[in-house]
Amino acid sequence: MKKILAPSLLAGDHGNLRSSLNEVESDGRKWIHLDLMDGHFVPNLSFGPQTVADLRPASKLFFDVHLMLERPDLYLDPFIAAGSELITIHLEPEYDHAAALQKIRAAGLKTGLAINPDTPVDLFFPYLAEVDLCLCMTVNPGFGGQSFKAYVLDKVRELSKRREEEGHDFLIEVDGGVGPQHVRECLDAGVDVFVAGTSYYKANPEERAEFARSIGELKE
Repeated sequence: MKKILAPSLLAGDHGNLRSSLNEVESDGRKWIHLDLMDGHFVPNLSFGPQTVADLRPASKLFFDVHLMLERPDLYLDPFIAAGSELITIHLEPEYDHAAALQKIRAAGLKTGLAINPDTPVDLFFPYLAEVDLCLCMTVNPGFGGQSFKAYVLDKVRELSKRREEEGHDFLIEVDGGVGPQHVRECLDAGVDVFVAGTSYYKANPEERAEFARSIGELKE
């Protein structure tokens, strides 16, 4: 499995998101993680599909769009039209998850499912053959700068085990409080995509490059 460092634009400069986006691309990253929050499913607001659409022409980065919304199924069309390349939806709210995944896939996008730290990992299991990515939140979503919850890696290990035993090829992503100090335990558990917000944007270019090298994204 390829390893990816996906900086979270949520930790960038909201007064100049395009600059924060271009900074990531200049560093040599391939993905950008875009957190969309509605103030209902999580206690915070970020930005909407128009922001994604405005940023899209400014970058060739892969847009990894994470919808932390109470009803993500009602907003798929604008996020698809905005230029998302992977859309991840949460399993906790009540809506037709299978239909939402089908809509994302029918539009030609990659599909993702996410769970919060205390959500049972077995909610993923009925969908493992249908998704391109499983996201395990390692903080309670809504705000940046929180501490990494290491117990979530038990869920990652279970997903990694099932992926191997059942022949799936989905990526496993962690998001929340992820920094260079967590790389070894995350890799050992089976993580493929490392979302890093505060730890990425507060680092200098060489520290960021070393972060990428440590997960295996960059080779010496």
